[in-house]
Amino acid sequence: MSTHNSSHIKRITTHILQEMKQRGEKISMITAYDFSMAGIVDTAGIDMILVGDSASNVMAGHETTLPITLDQMIYHATSVVRGVNRAFVVVDIPFGSYQGNSSEALRSAIRIMKESGAHAVKVEGGAEIKESVVRILSAGVPVMGHLGLTPQSIYKFGTYTVRAKEKEEAKKLLEDAKVLEECGCFSLVLEKIPAKLAKEVAATVKIPVIGIGAGPHVDGQVLVLHDLLGITQEFQPRFLRQYADLRGTMLKAVGEYIKDIKAKDFPNEKESY
Repeated sequence: MSTHNSSHIKRITTHILQEMKQRGEKISMITAYDFSMAGIVDTAGIDMILVGDSASNVMAGHETTLPITLDQMIYHATSVVRGVNRAFVVVDIPFGSYQGNSSEALRSAIRIMKESGAHAVKVEGGAEIKESVVRILSAGVPVMGHLGLTPQSIYKFGTYTVRAKEKEEAKKLLEDAKVLEECGCFSLVLEKIPAKLAKEVAATVKIPVIGIGAGPHVDGQVLVLHDLLGITQEFQPRFLRQYADLRGTMLKAVGEYIKDIKAKDFPNEKESY
């Protein structure tokens, strides 16, 4: 087995992610939606970047992830890929572009891969989307699964509370994780489920399990960049650790800029031609 550390790798691949799980090295993952931010997180050494359909919320201001289109996801993914040299880039296939029709699922995945240059796609759901997952994988496109709280199904659940607390739902989640692994998914995201269940899933499947609100016993963690940086501050779930207050920093900077213009202090002589 390779003993290299992920920080020295030129380009992260599914094989390297698998090796990281095997040797117990935690996988770091974060969202990005544009060239500038992708370049920053890639330079920082992030292992995986998720071009999430959360762009619907943080970039477009929608209440849910449902309105974002396949074309918009490809636009965001293309921008991200241009900013990345090392990280493995995964793109969400948006709501309505893969459920219930495996041919459409395949078309959507191929468009994302061809037009954006991304490295994999992510889909929400378990056994009910098995046919779509198998179809996408048959074309050689790596697929990441997503179980637990699946935001594309928010109107079915009716709430963003913790999933799989009840015995039956927990059993189904574990079964779905096995189904997705057997189909050939290279990794899984578990969102907002009890830490004990997430630990069991990560121990049961051989593929890397990435958590968001799923406790510390999984193979890696993912957060939304704008939440972690404190740009969006109205969203403060228990699982979020805020590493900066960029909203405060940006408000101060723009405020200073406005003040200097009003005071006729900007631009000064040195800043003029």
